[in-house]
Amino acid sequence: MIPLLEVRNLEVTYGEFAAVRGISFDIRDGDLLTIIGANGAGKSTTLRAVMGLLRPRSGQILFRGAEITREPAHLRARRGIRLVPEGRRILPDLSVEENLRLGAYTVPRPGDVADGIERAFTLFPRLKERARQAGKTLSGGEQQMLAIARALMSQPRLLLLDEVSLGLMPILVEQTFATIQALHRHGATILLVEQNARMALAIATRAYVLETGSITLSGTAADLAADPKVKQAYLGG
Repeated sequence: MIPLLEVRNLEVTYGEFAAVRGISFDIRDGDLLTIIGANGAGKSTTLRAVMGLLRPRSGQILFRGAEITREPAHLRARRGIRLVPEGRRILPDLSVEENLRLGAYTVPRPGDVADGIERAFTLFPRLKERARQAGKTLSGGEQQMLAIARALMSQPRLLLLDEVSLGLMPILVEQTFATIQALHRHGATILLVEQNARMALAIATRAYVLETGSITLSGTAADLAADPKVKQAYLGG
């Protein structure tokens, strides 16, 4: 079976600095794959390259068997790839509902947009209460809900999540990861990059460790959570 996403020998540079150094991995339909690593390891750079926001220096990216390495981000979005970026990046002066509608720009039928908004409000009842409020008036946790809901509006084939726990209170971190786990149970395919290794490994099916731009460990999430090197470096034990 062809993987949903294949990344082959990907190298991404900023000037002469190699942020990602020839990494390879794949994602199958139904995976919840996590890439863990310290700040600056190259996790967000990897996601931005997959989304088409950064052009790799070398390597290949394939989606459903088609090479998309040089394809721009808006065409990747039409293929069904969506990114929830680090820092949420909602449009602060637009309302919750307007942010959601912008997430549905590839959805052709108005009825499907309305259905998407209803799904978002079912998943995040707090957003329904805030539907007409400007994004900038929401709390950090509510903004993260909105960022995830906006990405889900087009029912993506692959959801990319970049440091979703960053800046959230512990109780909101738990709620956010519970939401990700629920999305996966309902069939979503997810690539999660995350500094909170303990939470990420607790919900993922497979995992990679990225260190200074290189993959150093891979396996099932359970195996990596039990690995002494991972425990020492990322789990505080």
